[in-house]
Amino acid sequence: MAILSAPGLTGLAYAAPAPEPGKKSLEEVRKEIEDLYHKAAAATDAYNLAEGEAKRQSDQIVALANQIVAGQQRIADLKNRAGAAARAQYRTGGLPPGAQLALSNSPRQFLDGADRLRQGEKATMGVIAELNRTQDDLTRYAAEASAHWRTLEANRLKKEAAKKEIDSKIAAAKALEDKLEAEEKARLLKLEQEHAYKEQSKWLESGVLKEINGKATEAGKAAIRYATAQIGKPYIWGAEGPKGYDCSGLTSEAWKAAGTPIPRTSQEQLRLLKKVPIRDMRPGDLIIYFDDASHVAMYIGDGAMVHAPRPGRHVTIAGAGSMPIKAIVRPDA
Repeated sequence: MAILSAPGLTGLAYAAPAPEPGKKSLEEVRKEIEDLYHKAAAATDAYNLAEGEAKRQSDQIVALANQIVAGQQRIADLKNRAGAAARAQYRTGGLPPGAQLALSNSPRQFLDGADRLRQGEKATMGVIAELNRTQDDLTRYAAEASAHWRTLEANRLKKEAAKKEIDSKIAAAKALEDKLEAEEKARLLKLEQEHAYKEQSKWLESGVLKEINGKATEAGKAAIRYATAQIGKPYIWGAEGPKGYDCSGLTSEAWKAAGTPIPRTSQEQLRLLKKVPIRDMRPGDLIIYFDDASHVAMYIGDGAMVHAPRPGRHVTIAGAGSMPIKAIVRPDA
């Protein structure tokens, strides 16, 4: 049976009282709040992406630092070897053992000494070549580390900018809601539910659900079990559980629990996961919403999805068509 109505709605339109002259209607307030939260969601994805990239850069810097330390130790060892050879030459009057043998009156000793002399020269050249290579590696590692530091700093600035935008949008939306009386807040929730109901109804009336009959894989079932077990937990921007989630935090953690790690943000999930037509959608697939791919949910079957909606709301089940669908992606393609 398809999900059609939102909780507390019977399918009948909800008529909000007319606003006072010069005052915004509750529907206008709803749209303004929705727009602010939408912009906050887009900024949250930018923040999460920058945070993930910052972690990768930090890991690269640590790895390069380890390589630099190992390279410095290698250079020290090579210099010790070169120093030992130089000290040996000094003790023998500047002639290495091979050269002394080469100057021997014995033909056999001469041949043996010449061979050892060639081997010694080859070994010395090898030490010098390895020393040069190691020094070149250290120069390259240092340059790469500097580049990673610059990228890390750029991502830090991106995170700060995104966080400021998130905070400002959420604060503005909350300020609008805080101005409402308790009765108006209840009506606002009804309007949100009615809007979602209308969008879901239009989606179902298109006949799309008749084409959707895919079956969940075992991994998909595991991801759904995880996601639905989080129902009732609050939306927290940037969160990946266990106390709360943002939209992509919920979907990425659900699929991680199912044994299939996926990208952290909705934009990256759209970019990197396999896209499938809506008619081929199956439970466990992810639904990417809005043109900017700023929201994601998990399809659970029968026209329903589970998602973390926005700040001030909790993880819940809703109609899969209650928001404009941009694409369907499959983590376990």
